[in-house]
Amino acid sequence: MSSGRTIKVGVFGAGNFANKQHLPNLKKIEGVDVVAICDVNEEAARQTAAQFDIPQVYTDGHEMIDKEPMDAMWSIVPAFARTDVEATAAAKGIHLFSEKPQALEMKVARRIDEAVRQAGVFSTVCFRERYRPIFQEAKRLLADKEVVHIRFHSIGGLPALAGQETGWNGDMDKGGTNFFDWGPHAVDYSRYMSGLDMVTAQAFFNHPEKYNKPLSASFNFNMSNGATMTMTFLSASPSQPPEEPYFLLYYQGGYIGVHNYSYIDMNGEKVFEAEEYNPWFELDRRFCEAVRSGDDSELLNDYHDGLKSLAPVLAGWESARRGGQPIDIAEFMQA
Repeated sequence: MSSGRTIKVGVFGAGNFANKQHLPNLKKIEGVDVVAICDVNEEAARQTAAQFDIPQVYTDGHEMIDKEPMDAMWSIVPAFARTDVEATAAAKGIHLFSEKPQALEMKVARRIDEAVRQAGVFSTVCFRERYRPIFQEAKRLLADKEVVHIRFHSIGGLPALAGQETGWNGDMDKGGTNFFDWGPHAVDYSRYMSGLDMVTAQAFFNHPEKYNKPLSASFNFNMSNGATMTMTFLSASPSQPPEEPYFLLYYQGGYIGVHNYSYIDMNGEKVFEAEEYNPWFELDRRFCEAVRSGDDSELLNDYHDGLKSLAPVLAGWESARRGGQPIDIAEFMQA
């Protein structure tokens, strides 16, 4: 990070992402002072504060915003806990780093977005893999191609039986499901690699009552150039077939496969092999630098762009509730 003033940061949320990723990163970045931590679970907030030497602890986000002079706030609470704390922070001129998914409802995310844009503060959503070289290389390889279809799938073992998993992670209505956790990621990286947006969403879930989450969640998207995309989350098998890419992107004349974070093959030939890389740190570092320098040109997305990666998943979820009715995403975003 370049020399200059120290920026003051508040952290809203003391869960796993705060403790395992963002706070360790922020503590490594020169010129960053984490001045406060807030969580409704006071004991969790105090434990995190003690571990990372954070002087002030709060259980109310508004109180932290009112009392602490902050340049930026990292919002790392679950989507269901997002109400108006982020919008209030932005209105006070506090730059906003938002974990994803940004909200359970578009109206909440839209309210935050409006506050960010009206205040003119910097913002980003933690779609961190945009910074990973393997996705940047895939984007480069597709730059002169006409994408026809994108396939993404995530495969894991059977979910818990209904009532056996506690906490919000076991509550589908609060977003505790893999299609809502990684779905916005899959949409965002598909958008980033292809340069296309989703226009229409349709989804179907296979959700037997004995399980607390769907065994399969299948999303279909129509994209801005007429291309199609399928995004599938399976909770059925402990592993996926070997050598199956997470992302398979077909273009007129061929395809590329993005194999986890490992390598890219193009029409069956390995064309890129990834080295170890920490995109979490890179995004945290770049946002700190943007706040300190007053220049956000090195950020690869902002909160407004992030709405285009959240909305297709929420629209698909609504489509599944309606028995697979196709939903116009632009209209859904404004409803």
